[in-house]
Amino acid sequence: MDFVAKRTWFMAISLVCVLAGLVSLLTPPSLVLGIEFTGGSTMTVAFSRPVEQSDLRNLLESNGHPDATIQSLDADRYFVRTRTLTDIGESGKSDKVLLLELLDNNYGIADGPDFADVSGVVAQETVRNAAIAVAFAVVGILLYITWAFRRIPSPFKYGVCAVVALVHDVVIVIGAFSIFGKTMGAQVDTMFITALLAVIGYSVNDTIVVFDRIRENIQRGVIRDFRSVANFSLSETLGRSLNTSLTVILTLLALFLIGGDTLRDFILVFLVGVTAGTYSSIGVATQLLVAWETKQSGGSPRSGLLGKLGLSRG
Repeated sequence: MDFVAKRTWFMAISLVCVLAGLVSLLTPPSLVLGIEFTGGSTMTVAFSRPVEQSDLRNLLESNGHPDATIQSLDADRYFVRTRTLTDIGESGKSDKVLLLELLDNNYGIADGPDFADVSGVVAQETVRNAAIAVAFAVVGILLYITWAFRRIPSPFKYGVCAVVALVHDVVIVIGAFSIFGKTMGAQVDTMFITALLAVIGYSVNDTIVVFDRIRENIQRGVIRDFRSVANFSLSETLGRSLNTSLTVILTLLALFLIGGDTLRDFILVFLVGVTAGTYSSIGVATQLLVAWETKQSGGSPRSGLLGKLGLSRG
């Protein structure tokens, strides 16, 4: 299959996905922020009998807490995060008292609860640290790939193409979550940041597998022009990439369908990220590399890098 011949289609699909995400991000609200970013209250509460997480969620949603985050600690013990609870509500009682009365009347409180207020500053600090970590990771990836491909000419462009594909995947994931937030109420929280960092690692790994096969085929000198090297390398790694990705996606789908509500947004990030990462290793990173090499060689597929290696037929 001639992947390179379909480079325009690959780029067009990526452009449409990126633009759709950017339009959504530019349309307020760009992202639906979770309580970790906006601030809120938390409590740990134990009930006198086992309570289903879905029942507890429905009760809170129907009584003024639609954004509540619920995490099961045990069959009858939960960690609940809500918007900031005021000291005095409209009824003259504090929001905390009203919430306790609601839970006690429906399920019976056996122990606790332990209340605490959460500041959005903590999550903002997490985002800042994550951004710094990503910046260092990008520089590290660029330097590592340049060093790993040092035996072939212009290894720096392999690192640049890998980083561009990585940025492509991040933009698509964030843009998709912006759309999901508007249509499904998906929220951005610290788990989103964690999943996004994992997606970055997956994306780079998949791209390096393809690039490494290109390097091996170039050094063997069996195929003379770079376009054919890229096509042959993609054909060799396609089965491995698709099988790995499908295995991961099927596992994530199972977790998404049978897992708890707390994990669904986290898993959704992975689903979008794995799909985008698999696609970008074939349709973005490699295609950019071929375009760069072709432009550098003046449009001739038999010159440029392979000519420097003494592998061109001319």
